[in-house]
Amino acid sequence: MSDATSAGTSGELRDLFRSLPPEATGRQLWEALGSAGRIAWMFPDGDASAGVVPERLAQVLAAAGERFSFGSTMSLCVQAATTLPLLASDPGSGATALAQALSGKAVIALAATDTGAGSDLASLSTRADIGEHGIRITGAKRWINNAVDADHLLVLARHRPGPHFTNFTWYLVPADAPGVTVRPSDTELFDGSGTGDIDLHDVRLGPDSLIGRTGMGFPAFIRHIGPERLAGAMWAVELCRSTLDSTLAWLRARPHGDGTLWDLDSVRQRFAAGLTQVTQLSALCAGLRDRVVDGHDNTAAALLKAAAGTTVNQVMDLCGQLQGSHGFSTLGVQRLRSQAAIFAISGGATEVVQSIVADSAQDELDRLRLPDGG
Repeated sequence: MSDATSAGTSGELRDLFRSLPPEATGRQLWEALGSAGRIAWMFPDGDASAGVVPERLAQVLAAAGERFSFGSTMSLCVQAATTLPLLASDPGSGATALAQALSGKAVIALAATDTGAGSDLASLSTRADIGEHGIRITGAKRWINNAVDADHLLVLARHRPGPHFTNFTWYLVPADAPGVTVRPSDTELFDGSGTGDIDLHDVRLGPDSLIGRTGMGFPAFIRHIGPERLAGAMWAVELCRSTLDSTLAWLRARPHGDGTLWDLDSVRQRFAAGLTQVTQLSALCAGLRDRVVDGHDNTAAALLKAAAGTTVNQVMDLCGQLQGSHGFSTLGVQRLRSQAAIFAISGGATEVVQSIVADSAQDELDRLRLPDGG
């Protein structure tokens, strides 16, 4: 995508979002994107099964983040990057729900993380009993984006005990099905995201609720988690860039002695260190893009996830400290800092993805060797 095309698209997205009030929820953003054809636009030729184009999703997140809350913006990421591609890979009876979601008329929540197990999906306890005449699902999901506003839930459940990757399958569950209870999560943060907790008590489904083949839940998930992590890292760069930008403007305007805070060399050096970190993350996104999107390289995606979580936390801490008490204003950097900490937690904590990197340590070290040259 050329710079000119990118700039034009960003302007069109901003124009689209300006038609919505600043307090718009994630569902309202989704509806606006769908009515403008911008959900399908995020996929190659509108085909969600091909996976999201990370750069396009990142543009949507950047434009949304300029006007709306962190939570409303966050709600778009997983649904576009992972939920719709998973559903589109083999929709079956979910084809209608997929079409409605692509048009913005339906919201589908990715219900993966369990109570207790969290992002350790291999330890989840939500169970699917597959019988001759249907499926019964029992379990509990926690901290699920879009859960409160969802029309459908894409639920990951195990059909047999043990951590083996073939023990898990996705199921499409109507949010209003008997036995489904959804309530907002216990937090004052992430307004607009529809984040909620889900109880699934003996939920009865037809055999056509199964998405993809039995036992292929993990392989399908891993295929699409990479582009989500890349798009998330790109959004992290934009989030840090805009926060550094506003911090720089504040430092330049804040009187100190005969000048401003920006004139203090200690402040300038600390700011430069944060800018260096963001520049490094941006370069990493560009350098690993092909490995993630074309090569479906899980280690490359884990590198991005670990780097994004670390960079966001450190840059937000820096900006919060540099802005002093100003950062505690109603919409100040301290509130953003609390919410942006989710980059190092959601979808796999930094420590978890670093373990994935460690598993391929020798391969990654070999990639860093300088090429032989004449």
